[in-house]
Amino acid sequence: MPSTPSSKATVHFADIAITRVEHDRALPMKFSRMIDRFDLPARIKGKSVGIKMHFGGSTGYTTIHPVFIRILVQKIKDAGASSVYVMDNNPQDGIARGYTREVLGCEVVSTFGATRKYIHREKIGFLSLDEAAFGGEAVDCDFYINLSHVKGHGTCGFGGALKNIGMGTVLGETRAKLHGLEGGIAYDRSKCTLCEKCAKECKQGAITMKEEKGVDIFFHNCIYCQHCVLICPSKALTVENRTFEDFARGMALTIAAFLRKHKPENMLFINFLTDITIWCDCWGMSTASLVPDIGIVASDDIVAVDTASLDMIKTENLIATGLPKGRELGSGSHLFERIHAKDPYVMIKYLQEYYGGSSAYELVEVV
Repeated sequence: MPSTPSSKATVHFADIAITRVEHDRALPMKFSRMIDRFDLPARIKGKSVGIKMHFGGSTGYTTIHPVFIRILVQKIKDAGASSVYVMDNNPQDGIARGYTREVLGCEVVSTFGATRKYIHREKIGFLSLDEAAFGGEAVDCDFYINLSHVKGHGTCGFGGALKNIGMGTVLGETRAKLHGLEGGIAYDRSKCTLCEKCAKECKQGAITMKEEKGVDIFFHNCIYCQHCVLICPSKALTVENRTFEDFARGMALTIAAFLRKHKPENMLFINFLTDITIWCDCWGMSTASLVPDIGIVASDDIVAVDTASLDMIKTENLIATGLPKGRELGSGSHLFERIHAKDPYVMIKYLQEYYGGSSAYELVEVV
């Protein structure tokens, strides 16, 4: 079972800072020693291992460097796994960032299988979120490793281990239902300049421009990612009926449903706190880091690993160039809340309620 809220979970931390200018002190070698702490030979021998990560897209480059993934894959092979593969929604997205079989040392697959029809449906029953459709490759592996790149996120407040499951292992239809819990998208024709930025940036092809009507949103394709809202220069698109609490609950229920498909001893959660940017890697572009690189954290407890990650990202370490020009911080207790107006700990709190895990943790440094 996951850690109880009253018990402390162990979170291992590999600091990017070095004490000596030696190869063995650098982050990749610390990462290697960190993996050794989880006794993989005893846990995965003879098992299939799936590594879920985010491949990014387009010209984005602030994703997890392939050198770390290759180290992890080799550790898994050396531990006697029957098979190992890296997965995300679309393997083609990873080629530009070096996520290939030749580079990583293992197969790179779609979370939903070669036909994109390999899915498991799970009833959720929360408001309009009737069910979640999970990728079969993530559900059916014997041992699941959640490899996440931590960054800001306009919808979730932040992207880490929770987001990598709640948004990353489900079909677009489920993401649409989740995003829909936060509210719809309203269009004000009087403010629209017909610049067409929203249509050009919509990866789902949900937006077209009509000569008389202006913006036309085909909500069957829309997944409510809100990229159009954020990119509109005249604020003609807005989110209406915002209910972040409902969204956070829906995400937590979805994540809990996925986690229950694996035994706790058959899961590992690793978060990279490097290239921490304002927006998600799914934007297909990269911006400057918000804070200096921190390192890597890993734990058997998903609540603890995301809590520790957030605790390490501090407003006082903000790098000014990490914010777009003219953008100022709002109110809130965490840097991400001051940027995106959403408490990033809320989703974690609900996951504790629905699944378990501990926000209290002991940080153990890898030297």
